Amino acid sequence: MTVAHILRNKGVEVITAAPHQTLRDAANILSTRRIGALVVCDPGGKVLGIISERDIVRAIAHAGATALEAPVSSHMTTKVTTTTEDAPIHTTMETMTNGRFRHIPVVREGALVGVVSIGDVVKIHIETIENESRALRDYIASA
Repeated sequence: MTVAHILRNKGVEVITAAPHQTLRDAANILSTRRIGALVVCDPGGKVLGIISERDIVRAIAHAGATALEAPVSSHMTTKVTTTTEDAPIHTTMETMTNGRFRHIPVVREGALVGVVSIGDVVKIHIETIENESRALRDYIASA
């Protein structure tokens, strides 16, 4: 199973931020949309960075409330690991676990096409294990 399967199930809507938006803007979007990260893109959809709840908390811890007026670009993670739609889910889960991040942008030919969270990946992984378990039980019961 691949990342494309997750995107088909959850949809491909991606909430993004522009690098000039403030951390306050980003925090409001995260809160309103009930999400944990925003991909920061240029107008063409090229991934420039990612800003997460953790990044905002770190900025406030370091600079206080004034950090909220800083541009997203000054606190976003710029070394963003991305994946593709054809990446296997188990590989994506391993990448996210090893990198200790909860969101990974999905790109096609350099342009953003979706975002996958660790929750999305774990959900599919659990479903796969449950389906395999059910198939084994059915096989044993029919033998």
